[in-house]
Amino acid sequence: MGKQTSYTRLKGSQSLRQRLVLSTLASTPVLIDDIRADDTMPGLRPHEISLLRLLERICDDCVVEINETGTELEYKPGIVMGGRNLVHDCGVSRSIGYFLEPLILVGLFAKKPISIRLRGITNDPKDPSVDTFRSTTLPLLKRFGVPSEGLELKIESRGSPPDGGGEVILTVPIVDRLTAVRWLDEGMVKRIRGVSFSTRVSSQFENSMIHAARGIFNRLLPDVHIFTDHRAGPQAGKSPGYGISLVAETTSGCFISVDTAVSYARGEVDEIEYDEKRELMPPDNVGEQIASCLLEEIAKGGVVDSTHQGLLFLLCALSEPDVSKVRVGKLSPYGIETLRNIFDFLDIKFDIMPDPSTGTIILRCVGCGYKNLSRKLS
Repeated sequence: MGKQTSYTRLKGSQSLRQRLVLSTLASTPVLIDDIRADDTMPGLRPHEISLLRLLERICDDCVVEINETGTELEYKPGIVMGGRNLVHDCGVSRSIGYFLEPLILVGLFAKKPISIRLRGITNDPKDPSVDTFRSTTLPLLKRFGVPSEGLELKIESRGSPPDGGGEVILTVPIVDRLTAVRWLDEGMVKRIRGVSFSTRVSSQFENSMIHAARGIFNRLLPDVHIFTDHRAGPQAGKSPGYGISLVAETTSGCFISVDTAVSYARGEVDEIEYDEKRELMPPDNVGEQIASCLLEEIAKGGVVDSTHQGLLFLLCALSEPDVSKVRVGKLSPYGIETLRNIFDFLDIKFDIMPDPSTGTIILRCVGCGYKNLSRKLS
């Protein structure tokens, strides 16, 4: 008889994605119960089950058990193997951005580099888009000593909600360990770059969005370039939609990004007669709104935007056993949840020091010295 596995007991569905990543990296089996038990539709959602299947695909000896109602999950992590030419269908309940962050974090500590083709929705208003990943998340990883060769996200085709049809190829190199960072200087914004996209609609939509966004930025700085990416035919996915992703680069090499996408919700395309369809937000308004959102993010201060706080804290906690210091703007709810999860799984506490002169917050921690043991084990 094998020895009895001892599970860490957790409750609820919040930050399931992060708990699974930390459970995998810390080799801690978890038992999560009470997952939306009181909901009208109880249990795990399709995208959460899809994430579990993805972890099963890249790990060896990983055990997932879900009860009949889906309200209880037992997850016993295995060894992260990685591998080339993997394929995963992310479904259409969340976009590919939901799967990219956990995949990158786990993939860095795999036995072999990962190369995977992900299918689904590339741009939606809920999760960071694939453009934001290319422009902001990948440079953030390089700060922690991740090599740039072998770190790439290639957009093969776009997919808008509700039917998706997009496809990206992600390659992640393996690292031995992450380096600690002292990253306090946010610098001044020197240039703004961006990408607008449109699928199955007129390319004029993109020009309107860019014109509206530039109308706000050009009063503030001259170096603004927003590129267009109009897709047609099979590269445009299965649903009409348009959107824009913007990134501000500062003099100290920080990237602050925001993105949005406009499309029909699930059910609207089929059920409603064509002339009764909900009016989508006009592209001019989209451009103005997203430009204002970027200015708000810049005004908050910090070396990353609020959507990247969680990833930044995780990378600091997993880095070599040295002091990491980072500056962020106002802590986002996701960032706070991340700090709690890091304490639960890695037993690492961050010192939080407000900086009243700039209205930002400085966080300091000593990394847990996480090493890539998968290569040695196998």
